[in-house]
Amino acid sequence: MTFEQLRTFFWVARLGGFRKASDKLGLSQPAISTRIATLEDELQVKLLERSPQGIALSKPGTLLMAYVEQMLFVHEEIKKRVANSSGVEGLFRIGSSETIAQAWLPDFLKAFSLQYPRVNIDLTVDISVNLRNSLLERQIDLALLMGPVSEFSVENLPLPKFHLHWYKAFGSGPVNLHETPVISYASKTRPYRELMADLGRRIGPDVRVYSSASLSASLKMIAAGIAVGPYPRALAADLLAANRIEEFDPGFQTSPLEFTASYLGEPRSFLAEAAADIALEVATGWNAAQAI
Repeated sequence: MTFEQLRTFFWVARLGGFRKASDKLGLSQPAISTRIATLEDELQVKLLERSPQGIALSKPGTLLMAYVEQMLFVHEEIKKRVANSSGVEGLFRIGSSETIAQAWLPDFLKAFSLQYPRVNIDLTVDISVNLRNSLLERQIDLALLMGPVSEFSVENLPLPKFHLHWYKAFGSGPVNLHETPVISYASKTRPYRELMADLGRRIGPDVRVYSSASLSASLKMIAAGIAVGPYPRALAADLLAANRIEEFDPGFQTSPLEFTASYLGEPRSFLAEAAADIALEVATGWNAAQAI
């Protein structure tokens, strides 16, 4: 038997099907089937049982799964502690929220590529709820999102917070939140829900709130005098420097945005762990530089 046969068996069992394992490993379904059949022939046992509900482990398969999990753990430990990072190859899938994408994500990608120059990166920028789902469905390996992800299988590394500041069009005069619309993050995000609750308590039910998944478009709407809203200062820097928007005090503080570098802890991935550590280091340095 080979390591690749055992790894293929693991993913077929863990994902519950040949097609999903095929997508995960980048192999054709016939190749997946051949590996499993060869492994079963060599061990002279049936490892997987097919039913209308899908694929399940047989008794020998359950026993083998325990050994394969240990092997994969040791394999990741060897790659982490022994292997030269410059020789690591493969595809690493990263999902990022737009806030991070417009802040320190380029610095992170540069640092990651310097440490793992032979690893290819697949990048997705989306709202956090979609990134969470993609992570749990194993469609991405690392999520830089508004976290944490409350699942037992997920490891969450806290990242520096983004403090929110309120902006209006430059020179637009006093703001009356009973009359002026507020623009916020997309409606299916935590900042939107928290802002709606905060405004409802402080301003009342008549407040008008717009939502947008595009932070750059939202800030441009603020610059045009269409609305006001709370956003991280780093994202507003260019419009502030151009005197197109300015900060104002709405009379209350808005909760900062909390982010995590989140990845699946099972099976262990040394690359995901290393990437999360790099993200924390880069984000911390970037945050300190913004404070100067």
